[in-house]
Amino acid sequence: MKLSSFYHGDRMGLSFELFPPKTEKGETMLFQHVEQLAQFDPSFITCTYGAGGSTRNKTLAIVEQVKNRHQIPVASHLTCVGTTVEQLRLYLAEAERLGIDAIVALRGDPPQGQTTFEAVAGGLQYANELVSLIREEFGNFGVAVAGYPEVHQEAANADLDLENLKRKVEAGADIVITQLFYQNEDFFRFRDRYQAAGINVPLVPGILPVTSLTQIQRITSLCGARLPQSFVNLLAQRDDPEWQFNVGVEFATEQVQGLVGRQVPGLHFYVLNKSQATSAVLKNINLGKCR
Repeated sequence: MKLSSFYHGDRMGLSFELFPPKTEKGETMLFQHVEQLAQFDPSFITCTYGAGGSTRNKTLAIVEQVKNRHQIPVASHLTCVGTTVEQLRLYLAEAERLGIDAIVALRGDPPQGQTTFEAVAGGLQYANELVSLIREEFGNFGVAVAGYPEVHQEAANADLDLENLKRKVEAGADIVITQLFYQNEDFFRFRDRYQAAGINVPLVPGILPVTSLTQIQRITSLCGARLPQSFVNLLAQRDDPEWQFNVGVEFATEQVQGLVGRQVPGLHFYVLNKSQATSAVLKNINLGKCR
């Protein structure tokens, strides 16, 4: 299947990203939240792949269950970290056997304790090489790759970062999903440069509704996304979970309305294995069962 098929016509593409829970209780709760998210008729659901492939079996189990329970197309993340080409082939073959529809192809972050990425012997150095492997040997998968409105932290500059993204698309990616961001103008400037570079696959904004100031400050410190100071100040007015949740949902609603108003092809929500905030945003913008 081609993921790009979800981003044409009058219907916006909608996707959600999960991560593999560490406990049985966490897994039970995850599927309760997926049940709620499924009410919004998503185009597909993805699940992340732990550092060094540490959750590879769990990742496949999660997406297989999502597909079997809800008949929703699913995608597994896959990275080059600590993995040989032969191991990547084995993973892709297993994903294909299980009926997984697509792969989110990533280079992956350097392992903990390392500052730069280094491929293992017999492994791959770049995400475009992983995309090429998938396209050449497992051509039935849809392929998504990552884009960075605020520039990848390891990129020397924005132009080189965009060149790297273009290589991934030219290798066969059929959509680009962005890293989370909180200032829409960063996305629109990136989209202008993306289009000027001749990249023509759907560019899908990645959205993470804020539910906790402490949590989002930790997340953005790791990925390099910027939080507007006025938003931080508002969240910090009360050390109260309900206040911060409501402020975050209101901010995300306005952010998504601004994106939809300027014709983004779809939305990808980083749901952090919960449904409440994303559900509230989607109800606020009336992107529900009317899809």
